[in-house]
Parts: sequence; structure tokens; C-alpha cells
Amino acid sequence: MIYIISTILLIIISYFIYKANQNTKDIKINKVQITTKQPAKQSNISILHLSDLHLENISISPLELAAKLQNEKPDLIALTGDFLDRKRSIPKLVPYLEVLQAMQPKYGIYAVLGNHDYVLRDKNLLRLKDLLIQYGCIVMQNTSETFYMNNQAINIIGIDDYSTNRSDLPKSFQDVKDGINIVLTHDPNVVLEMDEYRFDYLLAGHFHGGQILYPKAYHLVKMGKLPRLNVVKGLHMHNDSPFYISEGLGQTGVNIRVGSRPEITMHDVAI
Repeated sequence: MIYIISTILLIIISYFIYKANQNTKDIKINKVQITTKQPAKQSNISILHLSDLHLENISISPLELAAKLQNEKPDLIALTGDFLDRKRSIPKLVPYLEVLQAMQPKYGIYAVLGNHDYVLRDKNLLRLKDLLIQYGCIVMQNTSETFYMNNQAINIIGIDDYSTNRSDLPKSFQDVKDGINIVLTHDPNVVLEMDEYRFDYLLAGHFHGGQILYPKAYHLVKMGKLPRLNVVKGLHMHNDSPFYISEGLGQTGVNIRVGSRPEITMHDVAI
């Protein structure tokens, strides 16, 4: 009798693990529409947002990613960190970057680093940064870049990782021009420190949508105030400014998801 019960339990557990692993392959493109608080210029900018590839545990191949994105034509691409955390994974990033580079976004590809990227040290971190630059990414560490769209200044502001104490808000905003401020960062908790720093839209990742929700991401409570407020994914507001937390493409720890799904996001921002 004990053997039968144990066998049944093993089958049930195996089934749920299988389903949780299959969830990591259930990747959809989410569409988000945003209107900024700036005076309407009758212009829109399209942003492809990818976060948390975690190449050690990712369930979409470069070919599958290319197929997912084949009908998308973003004006710019935003990558919000946690590409990998092991030096042997660095070459694995190449075909993914080739997919993004081939999309030729008009206003470029912008990348910030996450806490897992900073597990790499010295020359290996430099290898990662150099690889991103080689494939057309502007790597932002408390810096900003400005381009113009229909005579409107668009500031892309890259705030370095908050969870590893690398964020420097004054430095990030020191060269920002009068215009639309789009912030890229890895850990969205930094938004709670930005009362004195105006942004029109902020993109982040870090939480993987909880990765395993039951029904809340209780295991993330040590990752800052936002998870304690159950703010771990999707569109939110802070001081009337919108920010979006991606569920990411990859996973950490074990390659499973419960109550969350990998995410590719297209943001249509009216400016």
C-alpha cells in the first residue's frame, strides 16, 4: 500500500515538474501602449524590450526568437540585464545578439547590466561588455544617450544595477536634455528613489514575474520593497509615471515557472 501511494505521489510530482518546465517554453509577445505626460506630438516610438535571458536556463533558441520577432519592427531595442553569470555562457549570447542586430532598429540597441552579469569579474565582465558593443549595443552604466524624433529629444537613461549598489542617479541624469525620458534599469526598486528624477517611462526586469508564484512571490521578500507590495511584473505607476517590469525570458535556479511565463514585450509609447 505504501509503495502504491509513493508511486502515485511520484507520478503527480513528476507531472507538475514537467508542466512547470513546459511553462518556460510558453513565450508570448505582450503589447503595451503608453501615453506620456508630455504635450502630444502625434508621434509614437516602438520599443522591443527583452530582459533576464539567463542563458544558463533559457528555453527559447535563437532561431525561435527570430521567428517570434519576424513581424516586429521596433524603433529601438531595450535589454535590461541579467544576460548570464558564467564565463562559459558568453559565446552562447552571440546568436541571440545576431537576431537583434539583424532587426536594425532605427534608433539603436541599448543595454544595461544586472546583478547576475556582475557575478562575472574583471576580464570576463569586460568580455561581456565588449561582445554587446561588438553587436551594436550601447552599454549604459549610469549614462544617457539622446536622439531626436520629429524634433523631439528622446533621452535614453541607463541606470546601473540597484540591487548591487551600482545605481548613481545624479550621474545617470547629469547630461539629460529637455525632452522625453525613457529609463532602462535592471532592478525596478530604484524607482522608489526617483522622486527627484523625472521619467516618462521606465523599463526593468529582475523578478521573473516571481518565476514561482503561490499565489504571491513570498520568496522575493528580501529583494526589496516592490516584491513585498506584490509588485513583481507588468505595468505600474509611481508618482503618476508608468514603469514596466518584464517577466524575462530565462530562469534562475531550476528551469521551471509556476504562475509566470517568459516574456517578450513590445511597447508603443506615444510622445
